[in-house]
Formats: sequence, structure tokens, C-alpha cells
Amino acid sequence: MNSKSVMISPSIIAGDLSTMGSEVKKFDPAVVDLLHMDVMDGNFVPNLTFGPGFIGSLGKHTGIPLDVHLMIEKPELSLDSYISLNPWCIVIHYESTRFPARCLSLIREKGIKAGITINPATPVESVYDLLPYCDLALIMSVDPGFYGQSFMETAIPRIEKLRKQIDSNFGGKILIQVDGGVNTENIGRITSAGADILVAGSSAFKGGDVNGNVAALKKAARGN
Repeated sequence: MNSKSVMISPSIIAGDLSTMGSEVKKFDPAVVDLLHMDVMDGNFVPNLTFGPGFIGSLGKHTGIPLDVHLMIEKPELSLDSYISLNPWCIVIHYESTRFPARCLSLIREKGIKAGITINPATPVESVYDLLPYCDLALIMSVDPGFYGQSFMETAIPRIEKLRKQIDSNFGGKILIQVDGGVNTENIGRITSAGADILVAGSSAFKGGDVNGNVAALKKAARGN
């Protein structure tokens, strides 16, 4: 049984973006902890989604904190646009910039949680030297940019390795987020490995009952 409380961040690209403004008004902030914004530029990843204008408009319809995940090349070029939205966090990809420490510092200076993320092919050790600049670290459990992929089991030992590093050197104060293929069947193992925040796509939006689906994910994470 996993007694640790976890946060669930539904990824809005799993829903209908054309009606998301009215949809998020139905989300219960006592159940839905964050809203995950997958920003894709068609360059760092093949898909193209939305930018700061859409996120800013959507944020006016909900009080649920925004979790902004920048899957974009050279995030330093547009970082100010996302910082101005004052989201709960901004996460950048280790692979997308030559200046990760500078980007993370800029985010933190504005009172926003700064996060670093790595693709499945990037060694976990790559971000160890950047952890002092981070409030959270995101383990991708699928290749980014392709919605609907299955969870990669190799993510479990990667989460465990990162958890050990954080607990040993940072007193466990850096949150671990996991993104990709999370569902009620695997969420217990993912949280037991050390994850604090779970991004949920189809498992959160299936059938249109986001509140019910997120509650079910949290129940499964607790092991009951």
C-alpha cells in the first residue's frame, strides 16, 4: 500500500481543445491538482499544439494551477512569454537547450517552479548537476510528441535512480513528475518507485469524466 499522496495533472491535449475553456470549468480543484500544457513546436517534436496565447486564455477559465511542459527547441528564445503567464511550473527539456541552468534560474527568479525533463534515451545522470536549479524533474515514460503511447517499463528503474539521488542529496525536496502512458494499472508501481506528480492523458479524459477518472487514478495510486 502506497500511503504517499500524489498529484495528478491531466494533459489537455487528450481532450477537445476547441471546447477546453468550458470543459475546465467542470474540473473539481479538490480532485484535479494541476493542468498539464503540452507545448509542441513541430521542431523539437514532430507535432504542433499551442503556445502562450492559448494557455493564457484557458487559464482565465479555471483556478487550477497550470503545469507548462515546453517540448520546444531553444526554449530560451520564448521563455519570457511563458513566464508572463505565471503558471505553477515551467518544465524544459534537457535535450532542447545549451543553456538549461540559465533557463531554470530565470524561471525560478519569477517565483515559478522550475523543472527539467529527459527523454527515455537520455541517461538520468545527465541532469544530476542541474538538480540544484530545479524544483521538479520529469521522467518521460514515452517518447515526447506522440499522444497515446504505452508506458515504457524501463522508466521504473529510472524513477528509482532519480529518487535515490534526490533523497540522498536534496532531502527529497525536488518533486518527480512522470509523463506518458500512466493508467490505473501501472500508477501504483510508478508512485512506489518515487513519483510525486503523474501526468494523465487518455486515462484522465476517457468517457469525459475527468473528475471521476482522476479520483480513480488516485485511489489506484494508494493501492486500494
